[in-house]
Amino acid sequence: MPYRSFASDNNAGVHPDILQAITHANEGHVVGYGDDRYTESAVATFRRHFGEDAKVFFVFNGTAANVLSLKAVTRPYHAVICSTVAHIHVDECGAPEHIAGVKLLSCDAPDGKLTVDLVKPHLHGFGDPHHIQPKVVSITQSTELGTLYSADEIRALADLAHAHGMLLHMDGARICNAAVALGLEFRAFTRACGVDVLSFGGTKNGLLGGEAVVLFPPIAGDWRQHVDEFAFLRKQSMQLASKMRFISAQFDALLSTDLWFRNAQNANHAAARLAQAVQTMPGITLAYPTQANGVFAVVPKRIIRPLQQHQFFYTWREHDAQSDIVRWMCSWDTTFDDVDTFCTLLREVLQHPSRELSPP
Repeated sequence: MPYRSFASDNNAGVHPDILQAITHANEGHVVGYGDDRYTESAVATFRRHFGEDAKVFFVFNGTAANVLSLKAVTRPYHAVICSTVAHIHVDECGAPEHIAGVKLLSCDAPDGKLTVDLVKPHLHGFGDPHHIQPKVVSITQSTELGTLYSADEIRALADLAHAHGMLLHMDGARICNAAVALGLEFRAFTRACGVDVLSFGGTKNGLLGGEAVVLFPPIAGDWRQHVDEFAFLRKQSMQLASKMRFISAQFDALLSTDLWFRNAQNANHAAARLAQAVQTMPGITLAYPTQANGVFAVVPKRIIRPLQQHQFFYTWREHDAQSDIVRWMCSWDTTFDDVDTFCTLLREVLQHPSRELSPP
C-alpha cells in the first residue's frame, strides 16, 4: 500500500493525467523558452479563466512566483504589507528582501488573514523620502493557517490599497483549494475583487512542478512597462525554462478540464473528514477553522513524538506548557481510508502514548 502522510501537500505524487500530459509533450522537437504550441495553449487556458488581457508567465516554484510578482511592481524603496505568518515572511529565506529588494511590514493576524484595520497602521509616510513607501498588500489564499478570505474581504483590501496608490498581490499557492471551498470561479475572487498580481500554484494540486505569475491590467502606473519588463526579470532571475513545454503542458491539463477542481475537492473533503473526527477526541481541539485542505489542531505534547514515529507531520508552534499546535495537510491523493487509519492511530496514541505501535 502506498505511504501517504499528512505532512504536506508538497509530498504528494503527480496526478496520472499530468504525467500523461508531460509524456504527450515529449514528442519531437519544439522551440524552447516558451515559443511553442503547448505554452500558447496553456496561456489561452489561463485567459479563459481570468480574461483575454491577463498576462501569464510560468516559473519553476512558488517562491519565485511570489518574489518575482513583488519585484515586478516595486522598487527598492517600497514596502510590502503581509501577515506575520505569510509564506513570504517566514518561509522564503529572506528572498523577498534579498531578491525583490523590498521591506516587509508584517501584521499580527490571529487567523492568518489581513484586514483593513490591521493594514491601516502601516499606511503612512507617503511622499516622505525618510520613510519606506508602502506599495503592495500581499495576502495568501487559502492562508497559511488553512483559513479563507471571502470575496468581500479581498475587495475591501483591494479598495484600501488602490485608494493609497498601492497594489494587491495574492499568493495563490493553494488557490484551487480556495476556489472549491468558496464555490467561486478563480476570477470571482481575484481579478473581479481588485487583485493586481497573482501567484498561481500548481505543485500543491497535482503538478510535477510549476507555478505561474498572472498580471491583471490595469496595474497602477505603466501597465505595458510591467509586462515588458517581466520577461527580462524572469530570465535574469533564472526562472525562464528552456523546455517550457513541460511546465505549460501540466497547467493545460490541470486547467482545461475539471482536474484542478477534482484534485482540490478531494483534498478539502479529506481535511473536513479529519477535522470532524479529531474534534471528538479528548484533549484535541482545532486551533483554526478547517476551511480548505489544512487541519491545525491543539494536541498534547506527550503524543506528538510517538505519533510522528509512525506518521510524520509538522509541529506548527507551541500552544502552552502542555500542548502544541500541529499541522495536518491533505492532498489530492489523500483517501478517506488514509484519514480513518490515521485517526485510529491517533486514538490509540491518546490512550497509550508509551505503547510501541506496529510499523505502517
